[in-house]
Amino acid sequence: MSISTLTPIGHCPTWSSSSPIPSLKCSFLHPTKTSLLFTTKKPLIFTNNTKRTAIHIVSMSIEAGVGVMGTKLGMMSYFEPNGTVVPVTVVGFREGNIVTQIKTDATDGYDAVQVGYRRVRDRKLTKPEMGHLEKSGVIPLRHLQEFRLQSLEGFETGQKLNFEELFKEGDIVDVSGTTIGKGFQGGIKRHNFKRGPMTHGSKSHRALGSIGAGTTPGRVYKGKKMPGRMGGTKRKIRKLKIHQPKLLGKTYRRARKYG
Repeated sequence: MSISTLTPIGHCPTWSSSSPIPSLKCSFLHPTKTSLLFTTKKPLIFTNNTKRTAIHIVSMSIEAGVGVMGTKLGMMSYFEPNGTVVPVTVVGFREGNIVTQIKTDATDGYDAVQVGYRRVRDRKLTKPEMGHLEKSGVIPLRHLQEFRLQSLEGFETGQKLNFEELFKEGDIVDVSGTTIGKGFQGGIKRHNFKRGPMTHGSKSHRALGSIGAGTTPGRVYKGKKMPGRMGGTKRKIRKLKIHQPKLLGKTYRRARKYG
């Protein structure tokens, strides 16, 4: 099953040229521009391809705080009050999101909270994994994730993280996970190449074409876009806005992407 990590990064402030340069993750977010959430069958690690600006953007910060893990259940359409249809992703939460270990600067060299997710049978884990969880008095959990923090105050081993207490509607979060694997794909699907003409005697339809010169340089440059394995990698998508974080049935959540 797909696992996504949600980390809060706060609300996005409005910035102008006369104000000091902010250092929040969402500092280059466009408040009036909307776009759809993740569009794959598995949660992503969201990446935002934007042009370089004068604003300093922090890729990963311990100021974000602790996060939770969840499972993507599917997608649906949400109608805004003005009639706009927004594709949203439903994220469910299985048993878990329990603090399994607290790491301090004195013992581990940094301050962090380790969170476990998705309960499994004992035989599904190795003996070292079981020993690690039994030492903390926690039930067997499949996934472990660390969140570096500035302060460990208020956290204890065995504590269950509640989604309603950590997040609220309008919060901007980072979501990470594994993209859906698509196997070996050609250049058109993998890199959005254009195909050749299908008629008038053309013999090149979906072929890759030239991949380099002959004598000079006499080789193929590293990083050349060619057919290969697509998907199945860890990705992150940043600045997703939580939309109506309320119970739908049992443990469903809906979020919307901004920026």
